[in-house]
Amino acid sequence: MTAVVAAGRRILPRGWRDFAVQIVLWVGFYVGYLGVRSVVDRDPSRAIVNGFRVIDFEQRFTSHFFEQTAQRIADSSNLLLTAAAWTYWNSEFTVIGLSLLWVYLRHHDLFARFRNTILLANMVGLVGYVLMPTAPPWMFPTYGFVDGVNHQSGLGAFANPYAAMPSLHAADALIVGIFLFRACRSRWSRAVWALWPAWVWFCVLATANHFWLDVLAGIVVALISLGIVSRVARRRGQPAEAVPIANLL
Repeated sequence: MTAVVAAGRRILPRGWRDFAVQIVLWVGFYVGYLGVRSVVDRDPSRAIVNGFRVIDFEQRFTSHFFEQTAQRIADSSNLLLTAAAWTYWNSEFTVIGLSLLWVYLRHHDLFARFRNTILLANMVGLVGYVLMPTAPPWMFPTYGFVDGVNHQSGLGAFANPYAAMPSLHAADALIVGIFLFRACRSRWSRAVWALWPAWVWFCVLATANHFWLDVLAGIVVALISLGIVSRVARRRGQPAEAVPIANLL
């Protein structure tokens, strides 16, 4: 037991107790996510109707679907299509979880602001899913959209099928890209994270999981969340990294 405590003091910036608090925050968010999904699943017809509204909106401004252009590019290479599908499934919980852990351990001064921004963006997204559940493009095959990640697989059971608007994949990718660009020091790693948001945006379009309007809404959510976290920190006269998520609610 003493060895475990000593290891925590050596590896963890604020010890095991603070680390446990961070885990509880994310478990709480996941429970909230499941709760939102249970509410949305009760009336899938609303999501389908809203999906048609997004399609109608896009058709008013463009002569073709940008999503299908991205799909054709991905379909041109099996490697590219596989990479796009992998990115879709892993860019949320896997990449975000590992990014938060790395920043927590190696760049703790950025962690609280990173965490707060991600949590705030996702809370806004969850509210959006309740108010406007929206079916993704792959649910409209008659318009030429093709499911690029096989939602009938085991992984699909864990996803909210009506969480298209706003795209949290798009929002979280932008937030992760910004913070990891700041945290990294080498040129190649900074280049990777600078390009990460655009790559994720391409992937969610290419796999028919989001419309471009969903992606745009996700970007707006990310920018608003970044702005709110920074503004709250300035108003309280504290370093941005010191502001707890509770102060944003």
